[in-house]
Amino acid sequence: MAAVQAPDSTAFPVAGTTGESRARWKYMDTVLSRSGAFTDEDFEPGSVPIGNIEQSRILVIGAGGLGCEILKNLALSGFRNIDVIDMDTIDVSNLNRQFLFREKDVGKAKASVAAEFVMKRCPGCTIIPYVGKIQDKDEDYYMQFNIVICGLDSIEARRWINATLVGLVDMENPDSLKPLIDGGTEGFKGQSRVIFPTMTSCIECQLDMHAPRAAVPLCTLATIPRQPQHCIEWAHIIKWEEKRKELILDTDDPEHITWLYQEALGRAQEYGIQGVTYSMTQGVVKNIIPAIASTNAIVAASCCNEAFKIATSSAPFLGNPGQNNYMLYTGDASIYTYTFEHQKKDDCPVCGNLPKDFPVNPETTLGELVEGLAERPEAQLKKPNLRTEQKTLYYSSPASLEETTRPNLKRKVMDMLADGEEFAVSDPAFDINFRFVARYL
Repeated sequence: MAAVQAPDSTAFPVAGTTGESRARWKYMDTVLSRSGAFTDEDFEPGSVPIGNIEQSRILVIGAGGLGCEILKNLALSGFRNIDVIDMDTIDVSNLNRQFLFREKDVGKAKASVAAEFVMKRCPGCTIIPYVGKIQDKDEDYYMQFNIVICGLDSIEARRWINATLVGLVDMENPDSLKPLIDGGTEGFKGQSRVIFPTMTSCIECQLDMHAPRAAVPLCTLATIPRQPQHCIEWAHIIKWEEKRKELILDTDDPEHITWLYQEALGRAQEYGIQGVTYSMTQGVVKNIIPAIASTNAIVAASCCNEAFKIATSSAPFLGNPGQNNYMLYTGDASIYTYTFEHQKKDDCPVCGNLPKDFPVNPETTLGELVEGLAERPEAQLKKPNLRTEQKTLYYSSPASLEETTRPNLKRKVMDMLADGEEFAVSDPAFDINFRFVARYL
């Protein structure tokens, strides 16, 4: 079969570029300079998609395992204007998978080191780092970007940026719509998704897919453990307090982790439970999400491919309303991946306009309802403040309001909320009110 001749990479010059400077992108330009069987119907080959790549401004949130891969991929795909936000510093444990860092960088800010490394390797690419929290920036800052890509390990941070981008949308200003591409990994599993705020399902719509880790009752830990994690939690919560309460547990101290591991291993052997390891002990105690470099690479590649397609329309992308917007990858049992459409929810507290039903036993106390808000997959609110239109139910902060409303925690729900009554919940971690309707069980 005869080789297909690539078109001259200077056939569609971009303002401010020369044929020599575009030579390094000739294979990418081949993709963008002609239509094909799988190109999007709105695709216009030539200078427009090539210019879009160079002129788009991309924000990458997170410069860890996913963020390093994403920054590298974007720069090598021709994106020239990138910003990155990360509040963390480099730890020696990062070096096995966060390949933009070296041992000499330990203790330095991830965002700054990552930006410097990529710019050095990809001349012409400008990466502006910010060392801090995403909450430090206002709406004007986020309005600068064409696409936002998240490589976060925090559900709370995802929820915050999701709500912020939804709040930016002005129906009279198309530029206020900022596509959000989100990637996440856990061991051999990962996901990527594309969100068009107010048009497709958002992260809050999908919150129940990221349920918090279920709490294990103390009675199970103390009496009949069934899993290796139960033995570790027993050593962590009960045995440490019994034997070493004079010491403050330092989860970064190898001696402390070794002690917990040995206690947990003895407990496991007593009950015939297999699987307790040092690494599992460390993961349970520190609530570590396991990370594997190759999984990060796969999910980051998916995120950057979606950014490339959105910027250029060179192929259909995830997230078109009414089409697939969520990709799942599993690599623990061979390799399996599929895409599906996660439906937008009318009662989503962020992008919907209806309150969400909240099933509750009227005989339970308000305190139990408050505790349940942290554990419920559809809520996950750790410091909730509750009120109705007529009265304040409970405020976790400030201290004066908490003290005033604390007696309500002992009262039954039926005395505080009527069946079918709407109540609002706020949380200091988010800038929105969550609307619920009490539904008696």
